[in-house]
Amino acid sequence: PSSTPFPSTPLSRSAVEDAALAGAIAGSATAIDAAAEGEFCRRFAPRVRLYGLRHLRDRQAAADLVQQVLLMALERLRAGKLREPERLASFVFGMCRMVCMDQRRGAARRGALLETYGIEEEAYEPAEPRVFEQEKLAACLEALSERERSVVITSFFQEESTGALGLSPGNVRVIRPRRLWKLRACMEAGA
Repeated sequence: PSSTPFPSTPLSRSAVEDAALAGAIAGSATAIDAAAEGEFCRRFAPRVRLYGLRHLRDRQAAADLVQQVLLMALERLRAGKLREPERLASFVFGMCRMVCMDQRRGAARRGALLETYGIEEEAYEPAEPRVFEQEKLAACLEALSERERSVVITSFFQEESTGALGLSPGNVRVIRPRRLWKLRACMEAGA
């Protein structure tokens, strides 16, 4: 007869590996054990993602779940808050369940608030698409002096250095905005 009420069962290989991994992460309280945390993420990220896909039915929500659960689990492991390191997988999936429930509750609350206090969408007319008027632009460019036209075309359209024009960069910084404003005014005239 055994003095324990439950017979002890030997730990599975994965439970032993999980316990060692949890111990390595918790044991590095002063410095982060990048190798152990990387192994933790490699081991659990795909499984958490599949859990998220199955329960949330949204790829983006599943990706968010992976990040949130892994971050929360690593924070708790670093702080040594896992009582049974051999049950690391159960701990991670318990977190998955809790985070999914929180997300569903939050979505239900947002939906109820929108129904109660939501603002009806205002009717609006979409803006008329602007038509590019190539002939008008050419006429407006012709109205500029040769030097002004060269500055605008070289610096704006060709995106080249204006040093070839024989002007200082400061001079170009003064000429270009003024001429672009003049072009805009010419294009909008009669519109």
